[in-house]
Amino acid sequence: MDLWRLNIHELTAGYRNGKFSPVEIFDSTVKRIDAVNPVLNAIVSFNWAEARAAAEASAARWKNDAALSEIDGVPITVKDNIPVRGLPCTWGSRSYADYRPERDEFPIARLRQAGVVILGKTNAPEFTLQGYTDNLVYGATGNPWNPDLTPGGSSGGAVAAVASGMGVAAIATDGGGSIRRPCAHTGLYGLKPSPGFVGRADGLPALLGDFETMGPIARSASDLRCILQIMAARHPFDRASMAFTEEQRRQAPRVAPGRKILCVAQFGDAPVDPDIRSSLLNACDTLTALGHHVESGSVPFDVDRLNAIWGLIGPVGLAWLVDSHGIDPSLLNDSLLPMIEVGRSASASQYVQLLNDVADFRVGLARIFTAYDFILTPSVAAMPWPKAESHPELINGTAAGPRGHAIFTPFANAGGLPGINLPTRPSANNMPIGCQIVGPFGSDLELVSMAEAYENEMGRFRWPNL
Repeated sequence: MDLWRLNIHELTAGYRNGKFSPVEIFDSTVKRIDAVNPVLNAIVSFNWAEARAAAEASAARWKNDAALSEIDGVPITVKDNIPVRGLPCTWGSRSYADYRPERDEFPIARLRQAGVVILGKTNAPEFTLQGYTDNLVYGATGNPWNPDLTPGGSSGGAVAAVASGMGVAAIATDGGGSIRRPCAHTGLYGLKPSPGFVGRADGLPALLGDFETMGPIARSASDLRCILQIMAARHPFDRASMAFTEEQRRQAPRVAPGRKILCVAQFGDAPVDPDIRSSLLNACDTLTALGHHVESGSVPFDVDRLNAIWGLIGPVGLAWLVDSHGIDPSLLNDSLLPMIEVGRSASASQYVQLLNDVADFRVGLARIFTAYDFILTPSVAAMPWPKAESHPELINGTAAGPRGHAIFTPFANAGGLPGINLPTRPSANNMPIGCQIVGPFGSDLELVSMAEAYENEMGRFRWPNL
């Protein structure tokens, strides 16, 4: 049996009955990493000595019936824009190449206290601002189903690790779709939480404000829940996190049949790959079979207004980082330099207008959720493209532009809403596809419950042939 294939419940059962130990799981996972990471370039810094010590300590706890949690001894990875004490945290940038934080970011500290085994850090594009995974520090990451293609971004290293068996789960961030789109490209479940649901402290500078949240990635929805319920907590330094009670973070509400779901297959005339559209309709059938009411409709908000928000928030954040932290632009990828200039040229009144537009946009989305319980869309508009290219030039034969593949996910970030990727029927050439369900603020655990019911219909994770 390949121990690295097991999910959290299988690991817990094996640890409890002594069938195997966390050390054996660690050793099996390291062998898997040695075999496939040179092909994929997913994990870019390793934590072998500390991880093995953590596995040995976990094994002793399980033997003495003193496990810290149900994820004690579970091996995970962490995205390279999330501080883990003592490990490199390069943010995909040469300007952070020597940074080694002295403490964990708060959710990582909670996971460590629960006994997880942190294997290492996963690759990301520079400052996590692009939808593929390549940088000047570590190079490009490949997709486990075809290593010549991208797994997406910015959490490309995270999904490539989980989908290939290099850890049971990964911790990542989503500022515009950076969890959901890569999960779609690799057949995984991934949650972008509501702002504050996973409290944050001791992290890197927040370029995107509360557009970016931290969430888990896993091969099953139940594993997603196990990780989320440990990492999600309030922190006194994160005021948004105080909006949720511990009960709200721990309850597992069953999503009863009969929910109203608005399915939007296309945003205006923006192109969508036909395999993705077909796969989305198949997911609609599955959700209908689960007893929900799925209604097809058009995009229920102003996409141009959303694009205007998106065209300013990232550039302003990046320009602020470069100028306030004294970063040498010559160290950065040339593709980021125009973004910096856009941010520098923005006026104070433009930024205030941005804040007002975001507030209005969130009110508009709240109104939509008085008519519907959830919104369903594709997670990404294009199938994976060559891994060293920032975006596909064409989607379904139509010129798409740099953000064409990413059109579906940013509204959840700008809206401050939770969203989850569900794997859907693969393409004609067997590549993974996914759809996203977005719910109202605070519906995080409802989304996970929906994913669990959906997974019961869809079946277990489909492994790549690596």
